[in-house]
Amino acid sequence: MDRRVEHPLLAPLQALHRRIRDEVVASTERAAVETLSHVHADDEGDTIYAIDKVAEDVLVEEIDRTIAREHGPVVLVAEGLPGGRVVLPRGASAADARWTIIVDPIDGTRGLMYQKRPAWILTGVAPHQPAPTGSNLSQPAPTRPNPTEPVLSEVVLALQTEIPLVKQHLCDELWAVAGQGADGVRVNRLTGTEAALPLCPSRSTTLAHGFATVARFFPGMRAQLAALDDEIVAALLGPPVPGKAQLFEDQYISTGGQLYELIIGHDRFIADLRSIARPVVNRQSSIANSLCCHPYDLCAELIARECGVVVTDQRGARLEAPLNVEADVSWVGYANASLRDTVEPVLQAALKARGWGT
Repeated sequence: MDRRVEHPLLAPLQALHRRIRDEVVASTERAAVETLSHVHADDEGDTIYAIDKVAEDVLVEEIDRTIAREHGPVVLVAEGLPGGRVVLPRGASAADARWTIIVDPIDGTRGLMYQKRPAWILTGVAPHQPAPTGSNLSQPAPTRPNPTEPVLSEVVLALQTEIPLVKQHLCDELWAVAGQGADGVRVNRLTGTEAALPLCPSRSTTLAHGFATVARFFPGMRAQLAALDDEIVAALLGPPVPGKAQLFEDQYISTGGQLYELIIGHDRFIADLRSIARPVVNRQSSIANSLCCHPYDLCAELIARECGVVVTDQRGARLEAPLNVEADVSWVGYANASLRDTVEPVLQAALKARGWGT
């Protein structure tokens, strides 16, 4: 990958990620699981746990001190903020903002607070004033419900940083600038040393004997999503062979973590379709699932795309969700274009038959 990735906000955001990582790890070392899993607030989008509050406090302080005052006003979008956003420095006007910065300070809270699996800090940066329609003829301007609100496809800088388990001394940092490629390092948090991290998505052209997942983390739609998963696999690989495993799945409860698994070459296909399945399932059942993927969960997907991973919405188009904390988003990731060519027609046929997202 290109080691010359550059952006004026890259270095200060990397420093912010490292401080959040260090603060959260220190908190998990000091506190009991029961303390960190205490519900701090129950927002409309998701539950905010005590461990989330640790990261949020650092986030606002550092963005205000090191970015907003040195690089011009910014609109910060994150859960836990009043209305989901704040203009920094305090007192500045959104009309004067240069950047919209959307952050998920801890993506994968549940796994981290129980010390089951690492979480991720995710950040996406987009120009606050979107480019006028037609300014880039090669990329049609997306349709926005709010003309002043950037969308995922306009993110020009993305970072994701691993928050390790207490027992884990190595953790990864990844970043990308649109059109410049992606880069990554593996950091030893005990010594401070780092080594280059190869970002190599799988080149396999089949799902057989690899990891492929349809996300179904929470109660409410598991049966329907599992049936979709089985239908896709049967169409692509045929019926199960007795005593053999055709492929495997990994229900990593972190969108950033899922994208990492695609980037690093562990996974070949991931689909999170909860937001389009929910309306249909709710009409058919009294069991509802209220939690879906949001734009802040996907704000670093630029890194995957710059590595060659194909990331789309449920229809196969570029992700265009607005950078806010309210929108529900479905997404699909393919490790490479050949896998997309193989899997996407089967997926689309299965979604159409169910009336999901049509």
